Amino acid sequence: MEIYTFTQETGKKITKFDSDFVMSRIIQTEQQARIGCMYLEENGIIGYHQAVVPQLLLIINGEGEVCGSNKEYVKVQAGDAVYWEKDEWHETKTETGLTAIVIESEQLSPATFMTSSYRTI
Repeated sequence: MEIYTFTQETGKKITKFDSDFVMSRIIQTEQQARIGCMYLEENGIIGYHQAVVPQLLLIINGEGEVCGSNKEYVKVQAGDAVYWEKDEWHETKTETGLTAIVIESEQLSPATFMTSSYRTI
């Protein structure tokens, strides 16, 4: 399991075309990707299971805890991105609720665009 950040502070200021915003790039794939949004209510859980393909979980609201196959839980919050390799066992849970975008694809390389967090497991 690896944890990255896509916060505003790690993004790049865009001013082209009279724009004024910050872009935090996340991923680029050449293979098919599935993208979904997960809503975990208070005390919600995505149960312990094996990743069928590489997965990238982007926390966009709230906070919770994630673990990999070592079952050591790490706190995550909005702006964190959690990456699991294919076949890696993992779980996500929250006491207060969280919303996350999940990207699944045979080809994911989050280190290409995002900064690794100090909480790489």
